[in-house]
Amino acid sequence: MPEPSVSPMRSIGRRVIGALLALVATVLIVYAGRDGYRDVNGDGLSLLDSFYYATVSLSTTGYGDITPVSAAARLINVLIITPLRVLFLIVLVGTTLEVLTERSRQAFRIQKWRSKVRDHVVVVGFGTKGRSAVKTLLGDENVEPNRVVVVDTDQQALDSAAALGLVTVHGSATRSDVLRVAGVQRARAVVVATNRDDSAVLATLTARELAPKAHIVASVREAENVHLLKQSGANQVVVSSETAGRLLGMATSTPVVVDMVEDLLTPESGLAIAERAVEPSEEGGSPRHLSDIVLGVVRDGELYRVDSPQVDAIEPGDRLLYVRKVTPADHNE
Repeated sequence: MPEPSVSPMRSIGRRVIGALLALVATVLIVYAGRDGYRDVNGDGLSLLDSFYYATVSLSTTGYGDITPVSAAARLINVLIITPLRVLFLIVLVGTTLEVLTERSRQAFRIQKWRSKVRDHVVVVGFGTKGRSAVKTLLGDENVEPNRVVVVDTDQQALDSAAALGLVTVHGSATRSDVLRVAGVQRARAVVVATNRDDSAVLATLTARELAPKAHIVASVREAENVHLLKQSGANQVVVSSETAGRLLGMATSTPVVVDMVEDLLTPESGLAIAERAVEPSEEGGSPRHLSDIVLGVVRDGELYRVDSPQVDAIEPGDRLLYVRKVTPADHNE
């Protein structure tokens, strides 16, 4: 779960230093007033005796072989050494209690989240593709940050995801136990955005085994691996290298076409491709005659282009893919 944290070694180191400072301060106080103490040996207090007395006093062992006998030494014990004893115990015992409490609290939060979360989105990989996918989910799809789970092996990437309020899971998505922690078996969608095609295939195969009904979208670099992703259970496969290559080729001769494609793929401004349900007044009509620019019709889960004869007439239950205006008409880029 996203939460700022301090390095365990640094936290323990601070507490150890605090305990040592309390011990040294007690030794100096006892040694400075050693004339007010009595040792059963009757030979007075040495520096070693002061260390011994400070140690057994702060740890509340108190063997009684060295005792304060003068009024000044007893007053110092009441006013100074007793508070140092309490501080010493707080430092040592507090470290153990903090670790146990933090572990219990984190385990409780994870258990509570896993018992309630449903229909969330699991994003495998938080690199360039994963971050762009999450940005679209949070912006255009209006998904709440706590309903997006990022799985990655890079702790820095997970820290970046946690800073956005996302739930993070450290580990490889090719392992079923890691995906179970992410609650993939109850997820509505899984986005596989790894940097390697072989990892994408294994992650997709593992996710499909755990979540037979989830919608899995995977990204690959090479088109020759598309069939492997689909055989592994991916519903849709995006070939990142070929898509980028086509845009680069088009930019050499028709750069404005590339600008328009990028505008359609950017949901924050300009134009964007969206999906909506058919209104009752539109049923029976042609999708080409609507006020919206319709690109396709989704019927019974299958996409038809707007010029397809199967969708000459809009039927109840159809959904339209259309170009949605995001930037106001009077806004000029």
